[in-house]
Amino acid sequence: MLFVEWLDINQCSLSILACIFLTITYVASLYVWRSKMSRDHPTTIKKRFFSVSVMMFLAPFFVQYFFTRETLNKGDLFMQLGLRWSGLIPALVGPLFLTATLFLGPLTMQFLSGIWKLYAEPMYWLASWQDLVWVRNHFMAPLSEEWVFRACMVPLLLQCVEPMTAVFVGPLLFGIAHFHHMYEQIKAGFIFKTALLVSSFQFTYTTLFGAYSAFLFLRTGHFVSPLIAHMFCNHMGFPNFNEILEFPPMQRVVIIFNFILGLSLWCFLLLPLTNPDIYDNRLHWET
Repeated sequence: MLFVEWLDINQCSLSILACIFLTITYVASLYVWRSKMSRDHPTTIKKRFFSVSVMMFLAPFFVQYFFTRETLNKGDLFMQLGLRWSGLIPALVGPLFLTATLFLGPLTMQFLSGIWKLYAEPMYWLASWQDLVWVRNHFMAPLSEEWVFRACMVPLLLQCVEPMTAVFVGPLLFGIAHFHHMYEQIKAGFIFKTALLVSSFQFTYTTLFGAYSAFLFLRTGHFVSPLIAHMFCNHMGFPNFNEILEFPPMQRVVIIFNFILGLSLWCFLLLPLTNPDIYDNRLHWET
């Protein structure tokens, strides 16, 4: 009995160490290229696209090595990573609608300022896909981060902890990984204190988002659910509450009301819209 418990503890330690290694490797892949150019320089972005793509390709093989037989008996590698057809359509629509509900206030500001009209212009999207910074922020960063920190890490953590514990433990590594921006901010001329404050704030909201993203992954059993939510959040950005003051008084009332309404609806719809039965999910979350 003691030997079995020791094996469980040992396997748990290996799974956690594997997650830490993935975090370090992901960040290191961004700095494998020695360059004095900024992170927004096209050459830097292209090189990082390549190194992160290699990281994404190798990560599943690394993760599979640390999967126990019990884990693989529940579902093959593709299922563990959230790659499956069953429940795909709801996984694309439900989490996106839920996330958009949370951003009801910012979406209202965009509507009132006329930004929605811009989204209807094909040239806007064509120009965006030609902008490497936009592609990085809206596509490559969400894709690589969700693949490594959710699809690959969460199944490893489930070998040690319960689903709800994994929801809050895994995102800590995701938040810590964003501290590498502090180095780039100092390199760009920020003083240490300012860079630390900015990075600490970024750690806080990326950790909170990571918990939400992990929750979506576990409840739906689909990789695309946290991916599409991440893309949407990156597009919207963190709400700028100061912009509310730029609108006429009556519009301010509507915007503030929709901020509160959006948060309330998100809290109310969180569990119903992520019900595992909707997504035919029997792997990560038992109903």
